[in-house]
Amino acid sequence: MVDTIEHGTIASVHYTGTFAEGGEFDSSRGKDPLVFIVGYGQMITGFEREMLGAKVGEKREFTLSPEDAYGERIEDAIQKVERENFPENMELEVGMVVGAHSDQGPIQFTIVEIDEEVVTADFNHQMAGRTLRFEVEVVDIRAASEEELAHGHVHGPGGVDH
Repeated sequence: MVDTIEHGTIASVHYTGTFAEGGEFDSSRGKDPLVFIVGYGQMITGFEREMLGAKVGEKREFTLSPEDAYGERIEDAIQKVERENFPENMELEVGMVVGAHSDQGPIQFTIVEIDEEVVTADFNHQMAGRTLRFEVEVVDIRAASEEELAHGHVHGPGGVDH
């Protein structure tokens, strides 16, 4: 039996995330808990680090600087994209988050400006540069199966079944 969160365990937690300056950005309250394999890159680095050693029923509060969360904003990640690279019938709006495929796989960007010929796209993560606060309660901890570790994700309740 596993009684503390450590690398390779499956943690089930309820959490509420807020920005340091106020305002909630996400919460599992009223929903199923968040379930993840610790140490497999499913959570931001600082979140996992802060949860290591926690036990079922334990509550933790912590603040993550941008480097422990989604990184600092990079000005070079704001780029101009020719309007013709978007589908002709696609309605574009400032603030819209768009998914696309790149040589490195799927990417997301936020539209920050639009004119007749050029769309200004911000490829920074939407929460880059933000300091994040978390309130977390550990609901369950269990050992990951060899299959889950090999696949890199949780199977069954809270995970995927393939």
